[in-house]
Amino acid sequence: MNHFLENFRLFFIFLRLGLTSFGGPVAHIGFFHEAFVQRRKWLSEQDYAQLVSLCQILPGPASSQIGMSIGLMRGGISGALAAWLGFTLPSALFMTAFAFVLSNFQGYLSSALVRGLKLAAVAVVAQALISMTKSLCPDLKRKLLACALALPLIFFGMPIVQFAVIILGACIGVFFLPEAIGAAHKSLLFKVPKRTALICLSLLAAVLCLLPLTAGLGENLFLTLFDKFFRAGAFVFGGGHVVLPLLASEFVEQKIVSKDVFLAGYGAAQAIPGPLFSFAGFLGAASVLEISTGAVQGIAAQRENGLFAAQLFNQWLPWAGAGVSLVAVFLPSFLLVIGAIPFWEKFKDFHAARRVITGINAAVVGLLLAALIHPVSSTAITNSGDVSIVLLCLALLYFFRTPSWLIVLLSAALTSLAAA
Repeated sequence: MNHFLENFRLFFIFLRLGLTSFGGPVAHIGFFHEAFVQRRKWLSEQDYAQLVSLCQILPGPASSQIGMSIGLMRGGISGALAAWLGFTLPSALFMTAFAFVLSNFQGYLSSALVRGLKLAAVAVVAQALISMTKSLCPDLKRKLLACALALPLIFFGMPIVQFAVIILGACIGVFFLPEAIGAAHKSLLFKVPKRTALICLSLLAAVLCLLPLTAGLGENLFLTLFDKFFRAGAFVFGGGHVVLPLLASEFVEQKIVSKDVFLAGYGAAQAIPGPLFSFAGFLGAASVLEISTGAVQGIAAQRENGLFAAQLFNQWLPWAGAGVSLVAVFLPSFLLVIGAIPFWEKFKDFHAARRVITGINAAVVGLLLAALIHPVSSTAITNSGDVSIVLLCLALLYFFRTPSWLIVLLSAALTSLAAA
């Protein structure tokens, strides 16, 4: 009963984050830091940095993986599922509904409101950067390393560069930095048996091998969606923004949805809280609804009779397409988090690994610094008024510990009033 109540609590904590965490994956790291490190103290700064490091190395949406990891730590596998469901549900429902009302949605969100949400994200990331720098880069050597590692990220913000910076930080840590204090003795308290981890990794490998074969045997749209989104979730480093080019090639170039529909959905995904991977729900629903003419022609060519195409218009089928797509795109992350945790814990026990963690911690600070500069600040701050709003929100976060969801509402209200 206590286990059920803890998972129920986890669901609602992450549901609130899913409703208020604007700004994309990097901002989500800041929101999670405020919620679980500063307010609830479920994790220390070192523990949180380790989670961020692990999830940055793994393919898939890093912020969602951090949420799954926190849920796994608190409630086991069911806790990880509760955390993912709570964090993803709001944006998934919105994006799926958006596929239905696409033609009437333009102008629903004002530009002033969207700008306010972006400014709140700037303050949240800045506050997380200040706090993590104090803990993870306490000396000048590590501060300089974090700044140096941020430079290539600022100028070459590609996912492969992010991965390379983390590896470079780890290598520098081995030779030039001290061991992370307490890293070898402090466990993140993940109770995942190695057997369970190996089963998850084996299942991931098996599905990756079998899906292309089974998807090619028939013309089932839902199996095709599962195949496309599962591969996207398994092979993309860098999160939601990076998966978009792959999805464009899978859906636009193959004429499942039109380019206009695809870009409209992408634009909506930028204006809502929660993980950007929820864009999969939009694409899944849009594919079943056959919004583009190309999709209708493609499905008609696949089936000689019109029964299958007609059934696609049933009301529940677009929601089913969204559900299949969302499960498929997030499932690799779920399996990877559970599969990697036991080996990550063993990895930390080595002396060299502790120095590696020290270097990775500096790289994480550099990653946040680079993201704060671009794209978080560069795309949000356009004038001195924006700077004033960011400074006000940052002061409320840092000095008064104001909840981040109130900061989001305040920033949105201020920008809307200024535009009125």
